[in-house]
Amino acid sequence: MITAETIDRVREAADIVQIVGEHVKLKRSGGSWRGPCPLHGGKNPNFSVSPDKGFYHCFTCGESGDVFTFLQKVVGCDFVTAVRMVAERSGVEIKEEQGARAQEERDAREPFWEINAAAAAYFTQMLWEHADAAAARAYLERRAIARPVADRFSLGYAPRGNATKEQLLKLGYDEGRLLEVGLLARRDESGETYSKFRDRLMIPIRDARGHPVGFGGRLLEDREGAAKYLNSPESPVFAKRRLLYNMDGARNAIRKDERAVVVEGYFDVIRLAAAGVESTVAGLGTSLTEEHAAALAKLTTNVFLLYDSDEAGQKATFRAGRELLAQGVAVRVVSLPDGEDPDTFVAKHGAGPLEQAFAEAMDLFERQLQILERRGWFADLA
Repeated sequence: MITAETIDRVREAADIVQIVGEHVKLKRSGGSWRGPCPLHGGKNPNFSVSPDKGFYHCFTCGESGDVFTFLQKVVGCDFVTAVRMVAERSGVEIKEEQGARAQEERDAREPFWEINAAAAAYFTQMLWEHADAAAARAYLERRAIARPVADRFSLGYAPRGNATKEQLLKLGYDEGRLLEVGLLARRDESGETYSKFRDRLMIPIRDARGHPVGFGGRLLEDREGAAKYLNSPESPVFAKRRLLYNMDGARNAIRKDERAVVVEGYFDVIRLAAAGVESTVAGLGTSLTEEHAAALAKLTTNVFLLYDSDEAGQKATFRAGRELLAQGVAVRVVSLPDGEDPDTFVAKHGAGPLEQAFAEAMDLFERQLQILERRGWFADLA
């Protein structure tokens, strides 16, 4: 346990403006600093940070707290991880005391959440500060993903070489744990460990409760034998068959909108959510599973499938549809113009035309019949 005295020293040493400013652009306004609220995705400067009081407050959504609360909400970490992160930035040494009862009551998954949160914060810092991240920043610019959107989804950059390994070991994390959570891998020949994610744009993945459980890493330049997307391996907190990207951010919107929108990729989710289609989720490079369908069915009885229109996308649509129908969910298929995917379509046209596409979506069975008809399956029946 971190002692109360240490927590107080970390809080007093923290530069809350600097730490908050890593996630939202702030401007001085009298004795405070103002900017758009990163907690509800605001656009107006209704979010105030007071360096004298060490507190922040949003006058629109009402969220408030200290530097630890801010990191917990924005990064998705627990309190202990937030204290460690602030201490590292503020140059305060962490002193801990062991309590048998506290250790017994601690969730066995917390060490993994803590490590992933620390890695996510490091990757975010590297994205905006590291010279080697220029290609990652250029990639986001080409996709028209602005800094506020990137910050909202905690996008980051994993440096080349073993920089990630060195940083996490420096923070005191055990090499065995780093291997278990999938941030390190081991070479077969020498047995040496190395950073699993290197020179990749990093996309943190959280579970439905917002705990950081893993990452997706997007390759920035072609490398022989390297996959375009690399996910964290299976671990005590990361199971692709159960996880949906952005489920933590979409849950309330799914209930409110009485629908879920399922797309194929991370950037489809980011584009749609940033455009206001908040009820959007995606699988992690796998087909929609029974566990995915069951999780969605707990939130809504209406699911819109918005997959790519190519052959692979159509097959994925019908596989997903069968899983959802088995859970008693009404499934509708959204069609986009040839050559378009959700990301490119919304980037060009905005959310309005997409909502029209939702209104014109077809029942799953009707869509299957339509495709068969276009392929001439019913020609001999005329």
